[in-house]
Amino acid sequence: MARIKPQALLQQSKRKKGPSRISASTIIFFCLILASIVFLLFMVYGRWFPRSRFRSENQMVVSKAENTLMDSKKSELPGYAVLNTSKGSIIIELYKDTSPEVVDEFIDLCQKGHFKGMHFHHVIKHFVIQAGENQGKGHSIDWSVRGKHTTSVKHEAFMLGTSMGKHTNKGFDLFITTAPIPDLNEKLIVFGRVIRGEDVVQEIEEVDTDEHYQPKFPVKIFDVTLQQKI
Repeated sequence: MARIKPQALLQQSKRKKGPSRISASTIIFFCLILASIVFLLFMVYGRWFPRSRFRSENQMVVSKAENTLMDSKKSELPGYAVLNTSKGSIIIELYKDTSPEVVDEFIDLCQKGHFKGMHFHHVIKHFVIQAGENQGKGHSIDWSVRGKHTTSVKHEAFMLGTSMGKHTNKGFDLFITTAPIPDLNEKLIVFGRVIRGEDVVQEIEEVDTDEHYQPKFPVKIFDVTLQQKI
């Protein structure tokens, strides 16, 4: 057997330990796999993102539509009421935003003619004039002496209110204050204010009354007309 020279053995050992070369076909194969993965991710993102964006935009559109509908309903409601009384006309601005339920009830009763022919049955100077169903003598005297412990100034002069609690058709009275009356805060819900006709309110306030604060001569509301604008 022929001996291999040491120099030849060294070269042969280096060839065995050297790194194996990756073929071009293997590189192309892995590149194709990587490209396929990237393409699939792009497709999934492309389908999911528009749907998510569409849902978000759709929810925004629905929300805006609901708000617009609510605003349009509010704007469709009359904003003013004109009380045509035997002393003249009183124009009321209705508080549709702060007292929506009471305003809705008031508008409904106006449309049914509830206030036609209604009398101002109690008149107290520097306090309030009250129109509605007469609840008997002494009723407003009781009102004038109770509940003067609150400090709120919510009830300014020339504010329109009604009694708190659930109303019946006959129980929806109208109260117009003729001075700041903080002691009525626990009794009345303010749902409007007089913007024209303060002189008419004052004229009603000055009528002669008996000892029970009832006008000696009738003062009544002929009718109430509703208007969008004044």
